[in-house]
Amino acid sequence: MKAVTAARTGGLARLSDFFFRNRGLLTAFLLLPPLAWIVIVYLGSLFALLLQSFYSLDEFSGLIVRELTFATYAEIFESSNLQIILRTVTMAAAVTVADAVIAFPIAYFAARYARGGAKALFYLAVMMPLWSSYLVKVYAWKLILAKEGIITWAAAQLHLTFLLDGILAIPVIGGPSLSISYLGTFLVFVYIWLPYMILPVQAALERVPRNFIEASADLGARPGQTFRTVILPLALPGIIAGSIFTFSLTLGDSIVPQIVGNSRYFIGQAVYTLQGTAGDIPLAAAFSVVPMVIMGLYLAAAKRLGAFDAL
Repeated sequence: MKAVTAARTGGLARLSDFFFRNRGLLTAFLLLPPLAWIVIVYLGSLFALLLQSFYSLDEFSGLIVRELTFATYAEIFESSNLQIILRTVTMAAAVTVADAVIAFPIAYFAARYARGGAKALFYLAVMMPLWSSYLVKVYAWKLILAKEGIITWAAAQLHLTFLLDGILAIPVIGGPSLSISYLGTFLVFVYIWLPYMILPVQAALERVPRNFIEASADLGARPGQTFRTVILPLALPGIIAGSIFTFSLTLGDSIVPQIVGNSRYFIGQAVYTLQGTAGDIPLAAAFSVVPMVIMGLYLAAAKRLGAFDAL
């Protein structure tokens, strides 16, 4: 028994000595499993998706023609498909701007004034919504925004029903109720992705030196000038970092528009319908490439602005 144990110990010792002398080989050995997973599963699926986007669908037989062509991408530029892309990008941009406006004062208060237990409560309040089910939050908002929901009830109690009806009567963003309108979709998106904006902005504001603000005041700058020339430029990488999350998550989401919204498609819904009900896998793949291209350009611009320093 002792001989077997000694043999095993000796084998492990020799293996340890071998890897100690060949540290590069040890690094490669440790990285091989995750790299293989990334290459085979992640990059492999992306390659398959990209390849499918260059196929086409035979209109008569409904079968996929496995010949490389740009005909499917040409369909993306049809008016109806361009409207889907424009609608999605506009919503993603609007949600990102709204989240930035709401998140900044919250993050600024947490970075400058919250200490000890107050800061712990801040992190708890920001993170807690992320711990609950995504679908539960969306369906809860559908009930809140419904015609029989609390917003309609509150408007009636405050005698502001005329104001709510006026908002719902606005072309494009309005609808029969908030739960069946672009405005309702916008409100849900803003709520769902807000924590992803608050945290990067708060991290960026934490790194703004206090003596910069004090020096600005000593030089006679008003609070508004200090905000525009000192605080906002230094916090901008955090805002851009947060916008990466809010913009990309809105861009690819298919659940919120399906539950809270009208019948007009966003990119995520179009992909879901094309690959499911319609069975047009090549066009669904081409639609899936669109957000990747948009986010690639967005990330390149964000990197130039130093957004990754705040992640």
